[in-house]
Parts: sequence; structure tokens; C-alpha cells
Amino acid sequence: MGGLRRLAAPFVALGPAGVAVRTRPKRLTPEDEQVLTLVGAHLGSLASKDLKARCVDGLEHSSESWAARKRDLTAESSSRWAGSITKASHDQWALARRCQLVHIQGLEAGIRTIRHRLALPVGAKGTKGAPGGYQSRREWFAKTRRLHVLEDRLAREQADRQAGVVHVVRGGKRLARNRHHLDTAQLTEAAWRERWETARWFLQADGESGKRFGNETIRVSPDGKISIKLPAPLAGLANAAHGRYVLTGRVAFAHRGQDWADRVAANRAVAYRIHYDTERGRWYLTASWQIPPTPTIPLAAALADGVIGVDTNADHLAAWRLDTHGNPMGAPRRFFYDLSGTAQHRDAQVRHALTRLLHWARSCGVKAIAVEDLDFATEKTREKHGRKRRFRQLISGMPTGRLRARLTSMADATGITIIAVDPAYTSRWGAQHWQKPMATHTRTTTRHDAASIAIGRRAQGYPIRRRTTPPRAHQSDVHGHRTVQAGPEALGREGPRPRIPGPRTRSVPPDAARTRATRTSTTVRDARSDQEWVQHSLLLTE
Repeated sequence: MGGLRRLAAPFVALGPAGVAVRTRPKRLTPEDEQVLTLVGAHLGSLASKDLKARCVDGLEHSSESWAARKRDLTAESSSRWAGSITKASHDQWALARRCQLVHIQGLEAGIRTIRHRLALPVGAKGTKGAPGGYQSRREWFAKTRRLHVLEDRLAREQADRQAGVVHVVRGGKRLARNRHHLDTAQLTEAAWRERWETARWFLQADGESGKRFGNETIRVSPDGKISIKLPAPLAGLANAAHGRYVLTGRVAFAHRGQDWADRVAANRAVAYRIHYDTERGRWYLTASWQIPPTPTIPLAAALADGVIGVDTNADHLAAWRLDTHGNPMGAPRRFFYDLSGTAQHRDAQVRHALTRLLHWARSCGVKAIAVEDLDFATEKTREKHGRKRRFRQLISGMPTGRLRARLTSMADATGITIIAVDPAYTSRWGAQHWQKPMATHTRTTTRHDAASIAIGRRAQGYPIRRRTTPPRAHQSDVHGHRTVQAGPEALGREGPRPRIPGPRTRSVPPDAARTRATRTSTTVRDARSDQEWVQHSLLLTE
């Protein structure tokens, strides 16, 4: 075990801290769409200017500069719109800083790997913990040039981070680059322009408890009526009092609709966001609010009814149910999904697979699902895996972050606990100890199915290795069934099973003792001997 890394203990994952539901405002008139377009474009231009000002401040940002930016925006919108814009700019700047740190860590990891491989002779073999040398002098020379490129990038990023400089594109960097590759993106210039302008709109407002229906800027009444506080330059478009515009269409939330209605009726804070989907040509309204975190139950209580181990793969989830002693029960289950296509399609595929998994867990009566605490942030670099491009694409396609967030939020609503375990060696040890024993003539156990058993046993605190099967005679009559798993707290679990009174052979029925006591015996004791039994001859009947 000296060469193995230390394994982290399993833990109960925290539940979601917020809720977001989306619906579609229907029966909008052309006037409603025109007002939404004008308001979104106007506030989007203000948000772009404010984000630029926030990036210029850098690390010298203070509460005074924040207040000054908000005062400048209030004159062109309103105080609440200005507060939402400045808060969104600050959050986007903070997100860019976190992404910048991750990028720096990736560059440092790549530089360390290249330096290590350059120091080895050409063609040197690698080990399990470290890669070997490069395969040819040509590759070695190309990597020396790439090392200088990465060092220059790292120096530039570190200088930007020390100065507080971040690079942010409102609307997305990918969409901005598509402008120069319209043929590859299969877009016309007009279609790209529509997407670009729509992505830069700003139509979101934070909630405020104590105000009417929980939001003064974008207000949604319990009956689904939407009203928007217009910015000052667009106040002439108002069709209601106090500079508000009421949309013709109504909304209704199918998911968590009662929770939303309760918050609105109690005037509790609800944040709203309105956006336009250019591909479908539809408007959507998203409502979100914070919820108190669900108290986590102890790990032993969650595992009281067994556990379902889940192995995450690029195209399916492999699951197997385990009892309280770590023994697999029934047959393995696989929940497939397709991660090709748009982001909405991928998200729907993951959601449907998790729904089937949770329904199966509820039907089994299991209250816990064990998953791996996966993070491939340092595993996707081409410097570590070299020419294994398909492998890098494989691990990059696994929806680890999206699946973990979806699973915790969906499981919280169903009362199922999510247990995160260390992913080290689960696939290797699971295939080594469980793949062959769990295969039958009618069932082929895959490596992923065996890994799900290893994940579930690690969540329960059991070792992944199976108990060695004793010889055939020692499995039943000689010393009892030794392959039965016992808990780590059971005393004498390594010894034979306790003696069970009664017959121990299958030829004697369970009620043999009672039958002997009640039937008439045909054997009498000979008076001349205390150690012999004499059998009478059969009685003849008429």
C-alpha cells in the first residue's frame, strides 16, 4: 500500500441552496415583444459599460466606487435596475478571476509535465505515477518550443492576476469567435447578429423581501400577470401607473408552482430573468429563490437500508444495489443518455437519466445513492496524456459537474441522500474483485457494473476486496457458509457461524423431531442388552 494515495472518507453531500424554475409567457403581442426588446437592449448597453468600469477598477475596487457606479446608472434606468446591473457585473468579474486561477493552475501543471519528460532520455519508459520520455527527437524538440509558449502564457496570466486584470466578453467568447467562422458555425451574418445582440441583453432583477410579490422591478402576481418597471428613458412606453408596463401574456409554473405561489403571497424575495431564445423564437421567464439547506443526516442513518452505487460514464450510469452488508442484490441497472447536440438537449438527457435512477431507488426502498466525487480539472491536459486524444475527449465529455448539481437537487426533493466517495481505484479494483464473480451464463458483468459495487462498498465503509471463497466442503456442512459478509463491528465475524440446533442435512424434514415423538415405534429395547436394538418382524394384517 506504500505506492497508493491516501483515500478520503465518504461524506454526505449538501443539498441545494436555491431553486430555479422556468416557464414560457404565452400570447405576447408584438407591442409586448417590442417593449421587451427595447428594455433589454438599453439595459444591456448599461451593463456593458458598467462591466468595463468594474474591470478597470481591478483590485482597487471599493464600496465608494461601487456606489458611484450605481449613481451613474440610476439616472439612466432606476435605483433597483442599477443595483441589479452592478451586482451582476461584480459577480461576473469574480467568476472571471476564479477561471483565471484555474487556467494558471493548468498551465503550471503542463509546464511541470513537459519539464519532467524533457529531462528523461528519449524513449525512456514511464511508470504508473509519472510519464516517460518522449518517443523521438522530433517530438522532444517540438515540446521544447511548446514549453517556451506555455511559460510565456503563464507569465502573462500571472502578471494579469497580480494587477487584477481579467478578460470578459459579454455574450460569450465562443459566440464572438463565430463571427469570423460563420461557415463552420453554419450561421449567416444576420443570424449571428441576432444571437449576439440577444445574448448581450439584460433583463434580470433581484428579489426583495417585504415588497409587493417579492420583487419591485419585475413583478409577477399570483395569477401570472407580469409587469416591468421601465427605465427612465423608456417611461413613455408605460401602460400602467408608476411607469410600469404590463404584459398581455400570463405565466404559470408547472414545476414547484405551489412553492412559488406561497412565496409570492407572503411577499418573500423572488428573482426573475427574462430572455429570448433565437433558435425557437420564444420568450422565457425564470424565477429563482434561496431555500434553507436541508439538514444532513448521519452517514449510518442514510445507509440503514442499503445503498445504490453509481458509476458515471460518458454515455450511461451503471448502478447496482447493495444490502447493508455490502453484498450486491439483483441485477445491475444502466441508465443511458446522449450528450450530443445542443446544451438544452444534453441537460435534458442527464435529467431524464437521473429521474429514472431516483425512481428505481425509491421502488427499492433505498435511502442513499453513492457516487464518485469526480473532478477532471487536472486530467484533461494534453501534456499528461500525450497522444491519447480520444481519452481526453472521453473524460471531457463526462458531465461530472452538471450531473452532481442535478443529482443533489433532484434527490433532495425525493428524500434520498447522496454520498460522495473517493474515486481512486474504483474501476480497477472493482473489475479485479467483482467482474468475474458476478458474471453468469445469462448476464455479462461489465467493468462499469463492477465499479458501481466498489463505489457502494466504499460508501458503506467496507473494503472493495471480496472475502476469499473457501473450498466447497467448507461452504456448507463443515464450518457453515463462510462467504456471508458481516459488518466490521460484528464480534467473531472471522470465525464459523454459530451452531443452529436441529437437523443439518437436507434429507431430514424440519419437523422430524416432532414426528418421531408422535408416531408409534416399531423398535423395542431388548431386555437382555442395554446396547443393542432389535427390530420386530412386520405385523401381518387381515
